[in-house]
Amino acid sequence: MSAPAAPSTSLAPTPGVVWRRWRGTLVVGLLVLFTAGVVAVFSGGDSGEANDPADSSLSGSLGLARLLAQEGVRVERVTSAATAAAAAEAAGGDALLLVTALSYLTPGDLRTLADAPGDRLLAGVVSPHLAPGVTAVDRARPRSREPECALPAAVKAGSAYLGGVALDGPPGAIGCYPSADGPTLVSYTHQGRRITVAGGAEFLTNLRLAEDGNAALAMNLTGARSTVVWLTAPDEPPPLAGPSGRSFEELIPAGVWWAAGQLALAVALLALWRGRRLGPVVAERLPVVVRAAETVEGRGRLYRAGRARDRASAALRAGLLDRIVPRLGLPPDSGRDAVIAAVTARTGRDGHEVAAILYGPPPADDAGLVALASTLDTLERQVKDS
Repeated sequence: MSAPAAPSTSLAPTPGVVWRRWRGTLVVGLLVLFTAGVVAVFSGGDSGEANDPADSSLSGSLGLARLLAQEGVRVERVTSAATAAAAAEAAGGDALLLVTALSYLTPGDLRTLADAPGDRLLAGVVSPHLAPGVTAVDRARPRSREPECALPAAVKAGSAYLGGVALDGPPGAIGCYPSADGPTLVSYTHQGRRITVAGGAEFLTNLRLAEDGNAALAMNLTGARSTVVWLTAPDEPPPLAGPSGRSFEELIPAGVWWAAGQLALAVALLALWRGRRLGPVVAERLPVVVRAAETVEGRGRLYRAGRARDRASAALRAGLLDRIVPRLGLPPDSGRDAVIAAVTARTGRDGHEVAAILYGPPPADDAGLVALASTLDTLERQVKDS
């Protein structure tokens, strides 16, 4: 006669374990999605470039471009130094180069712009290539300032919103809109061209154009020529390049790519090793079969060795209640009074006796525990037979 097959146990995690394991990751992912949505909602309305003549947002300069167009000044928006130099050449020297950002220009771009003909207006930027002799002294808080100079464009405009940085110009330069550390607007003539540098470019924006004399100052500085070549940031930033014109990827030594590849391979092998070490969920046969009677006997011996009559009696009473409550037609969470009343009605025993049997104190000795077990067994038979 063959021995019975041993039961198998599955190591598959329960739904509760899976939830506890992944709930932290789920919460973090939801927070990231929520933050991204909030940022997208609150930042989606102002996506243009600052001081862009085609941008209608508060930081753009579409308002000034339209004012210049109404006065017959052609505004040519360009996004590269080569295009700006070509536009200035095409204007025959009757052009103004307006620059409000330099971060995307390379040294080669600056040399190209320096050779372009026409006047120059730098707003919010300082460059020795485009404005020789002008240096930034210190930061100056942007606010409404009086011109306090003899520059006609500033005198006619009056107060304007200037600041950003205080400037120091070359000998003979006119300094306007002074701060504690120096003027915030400098204008001078260099090699037959008028060069003007403003410490800030806020007075050109749609937000500030209607305040003080900002519109008048902007028109006076930019409307003296028939063409304004407005250099703004490209719609798609160009790839990073070094002094020799090579891209950022070309400047990285070849050994770095080999090291990155080896590191990626090592990470992949580590992931495979850890995955194989943990292994898939499998079902294993128990090494031995433990009969239910042996389990009960072993637990009883443990109770006896520890003199745990309270726990033994509580286990006996709990087991009896689990078996007879459904037979009494009661729900599993029925209270003590309901169970006592149902058992009393079913068996005819006294209610106090039933309460002592089911919910009384633990026995004082082993003989009392044996007697309680016998009484519980008798009570269960009575409930079943009734």
